[in-house]
Amino acid sequence: MASAKVYKMDGTEAGTLELDASVFEAEPNMTLVHDVVLALQNAKRQGNAMTKNRSFVSGGGKKPYRQKGTGSARHGSTREPQMRGGGIVWGPKKRNYRQNVPTSFRRRALCCVLSDRLRNEKLCVLDALECPEIKTKPIAEMVKKLSPDGKTTLLVTADLNRGVLLSSRNIARMSLSTASDLNALDVLNSARIVVVRDAVAKLEERLK
Repeated sequence: MASAKVYKMDGTEAGTLELDASVFEAEPNMTLVHDVVLALQNAKRQGNAMTKNRSFVSGGGKKPYRQKGTGSARHGSTREPQMRGGGIVWGPKKRNYRQNVPTSFRRRALCCVLSDRLRNEKLCVLDALECPEIKTKPIAEMVKKLSPDGKTTLLVTADLNRGVLLSSRNIARMSLSTASDLNALDVLNSARIVVVRDAVAKLEERLK
């Protein structure tokens, strides 16, 4: 059985927690993780870049000058790509970058990266997250104690807590996610993973 250290909000240790081996002791599969992360990154792309070809630009009702006698090249329209203000050739068009990835692939990739963070002692469990009022200082002090190196930290909660969200949104190098929304890209973008104890059960139920 895999196990992770449990900490309190003040940074003191509160024992260890046994974790599901099928989730937190997954075998590394870099090819699977790469494919899933690439799909997640592509899903964030808007795909709105678009240029106008000669059929969309304005102008070009008649020849810019006569066919012969000017000594210049022959042009039939000001919409031609070589003319200033003309259309763009082979420019980007609106497209959808999304890729269809099976749910089982996404879950296994998440298990792989979580297992990697646990093996490298970059994943810990928070005994309880208490945020009675919207205040940044308690959350910032907790993150500083659980991640003293100051690197990016990901806090995983069981459900979306508005108080925690508002209290942590101004903390540098910290992000927040729920157990149901967590994905492999979120884990890879963070050097330290802090999972609240009640979120561990939801993660294991989702990824088994």
